[in-house]
Amino acid sequence: MPERPVRVGVQIAPQHATYAELRDCVARLEDLGVDIVFNWDHFFPLTGDPDGRHFEAWTMLAAMAEQTSRVEFGPLVNCNGYRNPDLQADMARTVDHISAKDGVGRFIFGTGSGWARRDYEEYGYEFGTAGSRLDALAADLPRIRARWEAMNPRPTRRIPILIGGGGEQKTLRIVAEHADIWHCFGDVATLTHKLGVLREHCVAVGRDPDEIELSTGYTARHDTALRNADEKHALGFRLFEIPIGADDDLDAVRGLLAWRDALNG
Repeated sequence: MPERPVRVGVQIAPQHATYAELRDCVARLEDLGVDIVFNWDHFFPLTGDPDGRHFEAWTMLAAMAEQTSRVEFGPLVNCNGYRNPDLQADMARTVDHISAKDGVGRFIFGTGSGWARRDYEEYGYEFGTAGSRLDALAADLPRIRARWEAMNPRPTRRIPILIGGGGEQKTLRIVAEHADIWHCFGDVATLTHKLGVLREHCVAVGRDPDEIELSTGYTARHDTALRNADEKHALGFRLFEIPIGADDDLDAVRGLLAWRDALNG
């Protein structure tokens, strides 16, 4: 398998901003040369005023599909419990087609089992347990893949699935079975251990672990954005993600892009 290039993703928090500010931030990031723009799938702010401004993920993603022309994009991550899996598949397929340039879409289906209790309770979804939500994700991902194959038209490409999290018994098993990209936080020691567990799951399901792109995240502070990046790159991580607010300066993003370009040559 050829060497994967280093890629930079930026997650824009869809909170405490007008939509015009969010749209302008997406444009600035694409112009800077980031590889992927993410949002998140929640209904209320995760930081700051819990009742502050906030926008829904999938309608924003459809607008991003139309607005952009080069950058890949997706949720980091979709909450599996908020929508029927076949509907999720249809939404992803549609956004994939909206984003298509020269016939190929740019959508990445980042997904997870969900965790924000307020989202569930205020919108009328059953919260369940961490285990039940992971079981639902494991059951629903094959349905999503099957629905993509049954649609007319089908997605423009094999939509990449990104799965976030590091739970060793269930989450990493789901990653081994279904993910094209695995996203996880942690220091070098933690990620080294998690990678060993993921490889064991890959062996168990008959999957080549090298098929899975490894992704990790950083804070957006300029002085910490590249902390341990070289060590994580040496572990095999190739997608590096920074979260920002719509009005943040982009110095940390520029620093990570320069590091990317130096490694990619």
